[in-house]
Amino acid sequence: MTHRFTLRVYYEDTDLAGIVYYANYLKFIERARSEWVRGLGIDQLRLKEEAGLTFAVRRVEADYIAPARFDDLLEVETTVEEAGRARLTLRQRVLRDGVPLFEARVVLVALGAGGRPVRLPQALLA
Repeated sequence: MTHRFTLRVYYEDTDLAGIVYYANYLKFIERARSEWVRGLGIDQLRLKEEAGLTFAVRRVEADYIAPARFDDLLEVETTVEEAGRARLTLRQRVLRDGVPLFEARVVLVALGAGGRPVRLPQALLA
């Protein structure tokens, strides 16, 4: 299943040429992941407070295909590629009018209070 998150490019997201600054794509996909997890019914703050569990990005492979510009309406697609016991690999794409502008493969790990890998929450694996 693919999760979709829509966002608008604001002036603060761009450089002097009105093109989205490269690092902001990472912010866009982070927001989409947060909304995806929220949509699954997982309260990340509560998970941290009650179980000491947090998620950390272990690896990102990014491909910048074409620029997004000021005032563009973008869609971020998030799809699970692989799920392990403590690791989750996602494919994320940023699109404008269905055309890919940015693609990333993101590896997340679940960490316990001591900073060591722990099992992913069952709601996320389901």
